[in-house]
Amino acid sequence: MVIDWAHFTPWTALAGGALIGLAASLFVVLNGRIAGISGLLGSLLQRGTDGRDEKALFLLGLLAAPLLWSLFGALPEIEFQTGWPGLVLAGLLVGLGTRYGSGCTSGHGVCGISRLSPRSLVATLAFMASGFATVFVLRHLWGG
Repeated sequence: MVIDWAHFTPWTALAGGALIGLAASLFVVLNGRIAGISGLLGSLLQRGTDGRDEKALFLLGLLAAPLLWSLFGALPEIEFQTGWPGLVLAGLLVGLGTRYGSGCTSGHGVCGISRLSPRSLVATLAFMASGFATVFVLRHLWGG
């Protein structure tokens, strides 16, 4: 990945972060639930859970947001530097990690740290360190 520093403006990232924080805050205030995406998706797939409609609408909003953005501007180009087997393996490892860590980046990193949860701080540090180590190994030791 190469950052085009001449055209880099942090305003869209700042606006996106503010919208994520606003959405997570509104979800917890209005529903009393944490906006952890893996937890929402997991409970949506289980039968007999309460709040299925608002969970489905929240997740649908995540999928609809890029489509709405594309009405006003071009979406960034998506570039994968691995094939389908690598993407499938990465997805499985992320899914496994969210199950073992009892949450994902949105649940622990956004909602948990904002609530000053020690467990979420440890979980966020663990998955960030794992990500850094993975990138280091793949890019610098394996030369990928």
